[in-house]
Amino acid sequence: MTRSNLDTLVTVFGGSGFLGRHIVRTLARRDFRIRAAVRRPDLAGHLQPLGRVGQIHAVQANVRYPASIEAAVRDAAVVINLVGVLFERKPQTFAAVQATGAATIAQATAAVGARLIHVSALGSDPDSPSRYAQTKAAGEAAVRAAVPEAIILRPSVVFGPEDDFLNRFAAIARISPFLPLIGGGETRFQPVFVGDVAEAAARAVESLALPGAVYELGGPEVMTLKHFMYIVLATTERRRLLLPIPFGVAELQAFFLQYLPKPLLTPDQVKLLRRDTMVSEEAKREGRTLEGLGIDPTAMAAVVPSYLWRFRRSGQFRGRAA
Repeated sequence: MTRSNLDTLVTVFGGSGFLGRHIVRTLARRDFRIRAAVRRPDLAGHLQPLGRVGQIHAVQANVRYPASIEAAVRDAAVVINLVGVLFERKPQTFAAVQATGAATIAQATAAVGARLIHVSALGSDPDSPSRYAQTKAAGEAAVRAAVPEAIILRPSVVFGPEDDFLNRFAAIARISPFLPLIGGGETRFQPVFVGDVAEAAARAVESLALPGAVYELGGPEVMTLKHFMYIVLATTERRRLLLPIPFGVAELQAFFLQYLPKPLLTPDQVKLLRRDTMVSEEAKREGRTLEGLGIDPTAMAAVVPSYLWRFRRSGQFRGRAA
């Protein structure tokens, strides 16, 4: 047990989410004290078993209320910001959460003299047609202005047991006779395992990452959206038609789908799919990658069958494609 880690408090904004719970667990195993800053602490009970009694404490915080942010970072040595949204619902807009919210957290972190690790996204770009990518870039700029030494992590599409990507397509394949290939399914990604992103964040907490650097986190494989669909169908043992849908048609469909309680697709997500999201050659040369942090990226084939099996008609047992 590391006494220095026991004396170190890490505040994790968004600690109860998909990536957050993996980062909390990774930090808990290293004996850090963790304060999970979330909007609904009453729904964060699943974090407690990840550590010892009293090691993980959930507190209420909302990036739209600066006083709650200031309270959440008090006495923290390190702050990790994971807060983001995949679609907009007022008042949780991209700008409010990913730009203004990031600025609020960075300013509060600077005020207490803590170190900051900010998780953004591969593809963040102020010139992107996507508001999601624009506001991710605005958040990075605000973080850099308030805490110049902040470490920024930019993961590609993140996969893992609770992901909202492969699980979504597997659920669609269970009830639909086809899977959509937006833009022909040629958009390229470099999917990264959630456990590897969590390990990168933990190593940044341990000062094993370069201060002020931007790390681009991708897995060992570059694949297209069509390849993702093949993986989903092969793993779930289902036969489905892969239907190419032009970007224009997809945007029209997304205009209506965005109003569902949990949208299957939004116009902004279609705009995101117009651009590839891969680790840059510059980041590779400069060692600002998982490998540069001493992490061997995990392949999808090693993880995906362990959680997509539940979408098979025969469950954990092998069966014929349906």
